[in-house]
Amino acid sequence: MSSVVISYPDELLDALRMNPDEFERHARLLLAIKLYELGKATTGQAAQVAGLPRARFLFELGRFGLSPIGIEPDELDQDLADARAATRRL
Repeated sequence: MSSVVISYPDELLDALRMNPDEFERHARLLLAIKLYELGKATTGQAAQVAGLPRARFLFELGRFGLSPIGIEPDELDQDLADARAATRRL
């Protein structure tokens, strides 16, 4: 596996209240989420970038308001509401 080195000011860690290990994990997760959001990586690939099991990465997508199934949460909510309404009419 390849790696990337990111330089950042020490003050950033203080501002974020993170130690270097926490910052690395967070940065990897953010990169993975953005790659997935842009359609540049699958959930499996993005999970590897984040260093997480795929199931955990899917959970993290939800925390950031992204859907692992290719539609936005609001769209899914609307689809479910429409399906419930249609069921009631039957």
